[in-house]
Amino acid sequence: MKIIVMIKQVPGSSQVEVDPATGVLKRDGVAGKMNPYDLFAVEEALRLRESFGGTVEVVTMGPPQAADVIQEAVFIGADSGCLVSDRKFGGADVLATAYTLSQSIRSMGGADIILCGKQTTDGDTAQVGPEVAEFLGIPHATNVLRIEGISDGKVRVLMNMDFCESEISMPCPCLITMEKDVNTPRLPSIKRRFDLGEVNYATYALSDMKDTDPKHYGLNGSATQVERIFPPEKNTSKEMFEGTPDELSDAILQVLDVRKFI
Repeated sequence: MKIIVMIKQVPGSSQVEVDPATGVLKRDGVAGKMNPYDLFAVEEALRLRESFGGTVEVVTMGPPQAADVIQEAVFIGADSGCLVSDRKFGGADVLATAYTLSQSIRSMGGADIILCGKQTTDGDTAQVGPEVAEFLGIPHATNVLRIEGISDGKVRVLMNMDFCESEISMPCPCLITMEKDVNTPRLPSIKRRFDLGEVNYATYALSDMKDTDPKHYGLNGSATQVERIFPPEKNTSKEMFEGTPDELSDAILQVLDVRKFI
């Protein structure tokens, strides 16, 4: 069984600059980490490999420094990884990102099961996983709490539907987005790091895709574009009131009235 896990490097800090011209995050030179939700997906993939055999490959899209999360995943236990990186992929929205990843997975030869975290901490859209499945033309399940089993070419999963839980069965190949806290992700192995040394990974650019039309990628292939983005203004001013409960309530009422909140 071949398992591909889509992972992403996200900013390790909230202090990230925005390109005023394009409205996208400046990721170059910013300290990053693996998207926390993806750690659960990597762990689930390793457990599936232990139970059913096969291989676990990871794929990430981003600038060259995103290869750090590939190394981390391999040191955790993945067999290999692929970095999808090209200037022409820059500025992609969720649609263009999903299309790029789907093309990358096709170039990797596809998979029986594709896993990813349900969302990323820098975008929080939870759209890329399902859109990748749609571009690949395969079934998918989101917000999965548990993979119940695999038999007869089908996967049974338990989905979190907010107000209830639902168990469904779908044929392979399929895509699954994992909820958080569904397992305990293992840490990167120091022994594995020393044994493997430098991690070799494949790198895919636009020329490696089956569809090489640049209009389908990056800003050109994005259905949405940010007109303006800016950090919120910081305001640390405060007022302190003292008095009886009646006096305090009157003071608060006056503040709300002056600021036209009421």
